[in-house]
Amino acid sequence: MSKFFVGVTPDFAIEAKGLYEAQLAAKLTAANIEWELMPELPGNAVTPEIADRYDAIFALASWFRADGVQGCRRLAVIARWGVGYDRVDTQALTANGIALAITPNAVRTPVAEAIFTLMFAVAKNLRLQDQVTRAGKWRGDLPRMGVNLRGRVLGSVGCGNIGKEMFRLAKPFGFSRLIAFDPFLKQEQVDDLGVELVPLDTLMRESDFVTVNAFLNEQTTGLIGERELRLMKPNAYFINTARGPIVDQAALIRLLQDRAIAGAGIDVYETEPPPKDCPLFELDNVILTPHALPWTEEIARDNSLEACDNILAVSRGEAPPGLVNKAVLDNPQFKAKLAAHEAQ
Repeated sequence: MSKFFVGVTPDFAIEAKGLYEAQLAAKLTAANIEWELMPELPGNAVTPEIADRYDAIFALASWFRADGVQGCRRLAVIARWGVGYDRVDTQALTANGIALAITPNAVRTPVAEAIFTLMFAVAKNLRLQDQVTRAGKWRGDLPRMGVNLRGRVLGSVGCGNIGKEMFRLAKPFGFSRLIAFDPFLKQEQVDDLGVELVPLDTLMRESDFVTVNAFLNEQTTGLIGERELRLMKPNAYFINTARGPIVDQAALIRLLQDRAIAGAGIDVYETEPPPKDCPLFELDNVILTPHALPWTEEIARDNSLEACDNILAVSRGEAPPGLVNKAVLDNPQFKAKLAAHEAQ
């Protein structure tokens, strides 16, 4: 069997150059594992010919569709730099004996902090305060006051890894209630956080801050449509750092244009990057960031290290700790790949 070889998706050279190399050297090179930047991918989508040059792929935002991994005999693991995998066909990976691993520990706190960054920014009218000051005006020229977080209701659509961390960080701010919608949880699983599980309509209707903390998949695409958004209080704020297509963006824009809600903080979009004529850019009651608000020095370091740990586990013949598609453990192809690496 050839030496364990890792491919790094080429979008790293464009979007994350300088953010991962030191960690790969410290983890992979130190373990005598070779890695390289993969050749250009057509449409940023892997092909079987390219994918099967490697035992592992260190992946940023490339597409792994069914036709891109079909028949891969060598590739054993896709190690995502992050936790979202809406660009990965997990069923196709499982069918071809390929594991998908993510980095939940690395993203937990940076994304939760990003949610609060947007929450404070919209609650304190940060964009407006900045504009007034730069225009040579002063506080008497502000058209509206900000609001406190204390005494407000914080809601989360989804209460997994990031949602739970958000609620942990929320404790000192004195919210009157912490509520979440998550059909996969039972109440006793969030009792220690002081979180109350409620139906989605209740959450949209009663929250002062609606945050989105769910994976994008078939069940969550379009989960929050115009009907749900129209349930929000007129003085409530909407925060999305998860994935754009979970929300009907056109409906959200209409709400913001109508001043039907107080404002929004958006880090993710229906199409990324959004077109230059996106109506969101014209609104003064929304704070926008380029799907990078959680990108800190720490998330870059820890995403890289945790993804390397997933790769190293497979190189030793072990299941990666961040495994998503657990059904792959029963796949004979994957078992054979692990056995071969363990024997090396």
